[in-house]
Amino acid sequence: MFAASPPPHTVRPCSSYEHWFSTAVLALVFARYALVLIPAPLVVGQLSEADVGPRVQIDARTGTSGIITGMSRTETPWGPWEPANPAEVAQIFNRSQARWWIAGGYAIEMAVGRSFREHSDIDVLLLRPDQLAVQRVLPSWQWHAADPPGTLRPWQPDEQLPASVHDIWCRPGADQPWRIQVMLDESCAGDWVSRRDQRIRRPVTSLGSVTAEGIPYLKPEIQLFYKAGNPRPKDEIDLAVTLPILTPSQRQWLGDALRLAYGADHAWYARVRSGSF
Repeated sequence: MFAASPPPHTVRPCSSYEHWFSTAVLALVFARYALVLIPAPLVVGQLSEADVGPRVQIDARTGTSGIITGMSRTETPWGPWEPANPAEVAQIFNRSQARWWIAGGYAIEMAVGRSFREHSDIDVLLLRPDQLAVQRVLPSWQWHAADPPGTLRPWQPDEQLPASVHDIWCRPGADQPWRIQVMLDESCAGDWVSRRDQRIRRPVTSLGSVTAEGIPYLKPEIQLFYKAGNPRPKDEIDLAVTLPILTPSQRQWLGDALRLAYGADHAWYARVRSGSF
C-alpha cells in the first residue's frame, strides 16, 4: 500500500536528524557557490605593470609624473599612440635652434596651470620653414607625413613638404608607438599666418608663452581658435576651463578671429565676447 500524500501546501514536521542533515547540505551548497560568486579581495601588490599598465599621469606644466591613472594608449589604424610628455618633448626640441611650441590640449593645460583631462597625443607646433628641424632632432626616428590628409606616408630625408601637408607623426621605430605629432603652420615677413584664414595673423614673437620650467607653449586664444573650426567634446571642455583665465585682450582677439573666420553666429562667439563660462 502506498502512503497517502500530504495535502497541498502542508508542511510535514521533520525529525531532528533530518533537520541537521538538511542544514548541513544547504551550508555546503552555499559555501561552494559563494566561492564562485564572491570575488577574492584585490591585492594591489600582486599586480604588475603587465597586468594593469603603468599608473602615471603627467603634470601639464612640469612634465613630472604622479601615480594616479593609466598611461594614455590609443589604438589607430596606423598603430598605437603613447604620447611623450612635455618634459620629454622639451628635452628633444631644445636641441634645435628653431622656434617651437607645445600645442593642442597640453598647451591649454599649461595656460590654465593644471591638468584636467587625458591626452591621446601631444602636438608640437613649428613654422613651415623650420620643418627639417624635426629630422635633425629625431634622426633615428621614423617620420610620416599626413599626405594627403587622412593617410600617412614616409617623409623622406631632407624632403620639403608641400603646403597641403600640416601634420607629421613621429615614432622611435616601426614596432614602437607613435610619440609626437608635429604641426606645421605658415608665416610671412615675421608674422604667423593662420592656415584657416590668411587674414588672421600676428607677430611670431607673440605666439607663445613659457612655463616656469622653460617649456614654450601656444597661447590659449590661438589654440582655441583652431579648436573652434570643428569643436569636439574635449574642445568644449577646453573652452569652458580656459575662458575664466583669458584676459580681456585675449578674449577680444579670439572673438575677432572667430567672427572673421567663422562668422558671428559661431557657437563660441557670444560666449567669448561676453566671457560667459
